[in-house]
Amino acid sequence: MSEELVIKLSEKESLFKSFILFFLVIELFLSFIFYHYYKIEEEHIQENIFLEMKNYSFFFKDERFNIDIVSTTPHDKFYELYFDENDLYILVPFTDDSENILKILYPRSQYQLQLNTLKNKMLSQFLWLTLLAILISFIFSFYVLSPLRNSLQLLEVFIKDIIHDLNTPLTSILINLKMIDAKSVEIDSIARSTKTISMLHHNLDAYLKEIQFENKKFDLKKTIEEQVAFFAPMHHHIKWEIAVEKKQIKSDKNAFTRIIYNLLSNACKYNIEEDGFIVIKTQGNVLNISNSSYGIKNPSRIFERFYKENERGLGIGLHIVEKLCQQLDILKEVKVENNIVTISLDLTKVTSK
Repeated sequence: MSEELVIKLSEKESLFKSFILFFLVIELFLSFIFYHYYKIEEEHIQENIFLEMKNYSFFFKDERFNIDIVSTTPHDKFYELYFDENDLYILVPFTDDSENILKILYPRSQYQLQLNTLKNKMLSQFLWLTLLAILISFIFSFYVLSPLRNSLQLLEVFIKDIIHDLNTPLTSILINLKMIDAKSVEIDSIARSTKTISMLHHNLDAYLKEIQFENKKFDLKKTIEEQVAFFAPMHHHIKWEIAVEKKQIKSDKNAFTRIIYNLLSNACKYNIEEDGFIVIKTQGNVLNISNSSYGIKNPSRIFERFYKENERGLGIGLHIVEKLCQQLDILKEVKVENNIVTISLDLTKVTSK
């Protein structure tokens, strides 16, 4: 899958998440309004029934109501609406009888029918407003994400231009360094710095476009030792422990080297300043790279694009590791125990037999 396709999928995912967020906010607001409105209308229905029952108690001219005569009790309250299982009713006193009272009843089924009519009406209105909310949420999400999408496109163009402009001077420096016979600390420092820039250049290039891989055999131990030889002189405070077996790997060497480079770069960059260590060892077909660190807040997110837990770096190194591992069919796993970070690479599918 090309990075352009990944970016498009990411944009669609962001659009979908924004749409869901706006839609939920609107739906919650509508639900609150409709619930409040339903309660008000329910009270209105009860109030109308009560007033009609009260009028009936004076004239007894309404077929919807029934009358019953019941004995009075100390707890009876006149002209208040009551509910039981079958009816709504009010109690009305007899003017010439203090022991009995009138009970005017209204069938609860009729009351429930009015509520159902109200619910159906409000549900229809709610559904129409929900369709409108979907349209508004989509338009608003698209509108809100437009500046971000334009910024990402400008950033992609900007990075591509930088990569194109860096290619020529980097190639020239690397060629001239190979032609220099003299050996000195300064030249070694320049060579290491140039290699760092070159790897960053390749990282950006791998990040932006699809790369054609070439499967060739190479030695795992030698590849690890070359990368350790590059990083060790720049990080004197780190203790290195290497226990890698000689093993033939059949994969794209440049891509695999970038995986190891990015993992070791990350292990050095976020290592502790005193008594730091990096341990690289193999267990069968699994390559483990462990390093001391100050801890990771969100281990599950470290391979996400642009994710970083401090201001150092661009947040794409480990994302490129994620991308290349998927393309080379290498399974990876990250563990954090007592601030020791271990990234394991399962090389079973790329180990040459």
